[in-house]
Amino acid sequence: MRIELTVNGERREADDVWEGESLLYALRERLGLPGSKNACEQGECGSCTVYMDGAPVCSCLVAAGQAQGREVTTVEGLAGDDGLDPVQQAFVECGAVQCGFCTPGFLVSTHDLLARNPSPSDPEIREALAGNLCRCTGYEKILDAVRAAASAGAQS
Repeated sequence: MRIELTVNGERREADDVWEGESLLYALRERLGLPGSKNACEQGECGSCTVYMDGAPVCSCLVAAGQAQGREVTTVEGLAGDDGLDPVQQAFVECGAVQCGFCTPGFLVSTHDLLARNPSPSDPEIREALAGNLCRCTGYEKILDAVRAAASAGAQS
């Protein structure tokens, strides 16, 4: 089947999508957007988090066909013409990126948090990021990056 959707503000089509194919697979393999990562394929790790119609979803759990006519924003779509999104910049500056596998999900989740709550408390940050797992950083630098992005007024 063919799906038509808007990805990062651009109308896109994917052909030969099979019935059980995930949105994550379609984004990575059919549309050439490798930013979202395939880690658990069970919605447990958050590495594949994208926005669909403005709400964060685990793209490994969304059937590609469900994205028909919808708007999807991936981690690649957070950056603007003038460079990285402030959330992305904060992660770089705070050293919150190590292997990078979990980073796309943390970025989208942080972006969503700051859009809803521009000045979150530490417990609110931890709750918002609870669906994202990291095996490298120990989370402290990630929390520092979220705090830095919030201080810089990174909400969108």
